[in-house]
Amino acid sequence: MRHKPTIAVAHLGCEKNRVDTEHMLGLLVKAGYGVDINEELADYVIVNTCSFIESARAESVRTLVELAEANKRIVIAGCLAQHFKDELLAELPEAIALVGTGDYHRIVEVIERAEAGERIKAISTEPTYISDETVPRYRTTSEGVAYLRVAEGCDYRCAFCIIPHLRGKQRSRPIESIVAEAKQLAAEGVHELILISQITTNYGVDLYGAPKLAELLRALGDVDIPWVRMHYAYPTGLTPKVIQAIQETPNILPYLDLPLQHSHPEILRAMNRPWQGRVNDSIVERIKSALPDAVIRTTFIVGFPGETEEQFEHLLQFVQRHQFDHVGVFTFSPEPGTPAFSLPNQLSRAVMDKRREQLMFTQQEISFRRNQAEIGKVEDILIEQENPVTGDLIGRSARFAPDVDGLVYVKGAAALGKLTRVVIEAADTYDLYGSVYHPKSPMSVSFVQ
Repeated sequence: MRHKPTIAVAHLGCEKNRVDTEHMLGLLVKAGYGVDINEELADYVIVNTCSFIESARAESVRTLVELAEANKRIVIAGCLAQHFKDELLAELPEAIALVGTGDYHRIVEVIERAEAGERIKAISTEPTYISDETVPRYRTTSEGVAYLRVAEGCDYRCAFCIIPHLRGKQRSRPIESIVAEAKQLAAEGVHELILISQITTNYGVDLYGAPKLAELLRALGDVDIPWVRMHYAYPTGLTPKVIQAIQETPNILPYLDLPLQHSHPEILRAMNRPWQGRVNDSIVERIKSALPDAVIRTTFIVGFPGETEEQFEHLLQFVQRHQFDHVGVFTFSPEPGTPAFSLPNQLSRAVMDKRREQLMFTQQEISFRRNQAEIGKVEDILIEQENPVTGDLIGRSARFAPDVDGLVYVKGAAALGKLTRVVIEAADTYDLYGSVYHPKSPMSVSFVQ
């Protein structure tokens, strides 16, 4: 019997892509394939690519070229494969297969056909597939953390975004399916679940005819996982019903990731954002008032075509006024196939870079003050790594999401993958520093008979 080949996976891109990678690994392991982290030793390398913006495409292409120069047999999966399905096999002879964003569940069949000598293009024109709790999964995150995809695709058409073209229309999973997977992850020792989709506040609209995020959050309240974090919440979708579910469900973290993208109504309209000019002071204040302990993260795009100095200044003042905990800033990337690609008044790279730097500097001062306010507090920290040289631990507080926010550096002994009480002793712009908390033992009292 012929020995099955070994397979390595190079993962690029977002958390949605990561979940696809984990399912491909799970399916391959179940089918008896050896999975090797060393790309040099593997017979095949699956590159799960990103094609969201130009810099992400460049990284994907660079990875593919390096592997091709090393004479590896390459499977190109994910968004780049979906985006350039008609060109990639011709341009990269070393690529033996393309796997689209809605076809990763066919990975075993693809490898089998490649072994038989075929070159395969497994790409659905309109992605419709979404995995559920029955699909094998081999997690690549630290042991205490897992991403849980509640929906895939997007029905909005923002002028700068190619995601609907790459990922298809929104398709939500049933609440029962999501809860079943959450319970499986809890049984594996997961302490933090991160709910992801393109727009989490739109969860359920396609399936139930109305958004059902509040109902989903309450259902996840019954799962034995201490932290449930939401990503990609549109502020208009944080209805009183959703806010009440966050307030009343103890394991739902009041961590709100609001991808606002801009503050000026004219730029938001030009971006074709779904709420247009409704991102304003009142909507942010309403959320802060309802959830005073909320940690708010947001992202902005600077340099959108036609953005004036006055409109950029509007954004600067917006950030200064609301004192967000975390802010990511991107420069506009003109994506072929999107309406914004051909808009007039495209800004120069120098202007965009200068505005990004200015906005980031403004936010750094805010983040520094926010972090300084944590000094002296005793907080639950999810311990994720140990520095092999110093023995110090590295983790995150509930204020920090993985990969995008800061870290907490901890002195003392604690178990990996578990929550540990830590006293915060110092802080800088992005990170916190502390020690494992040991409360003073109460005085022992003896009773004489």
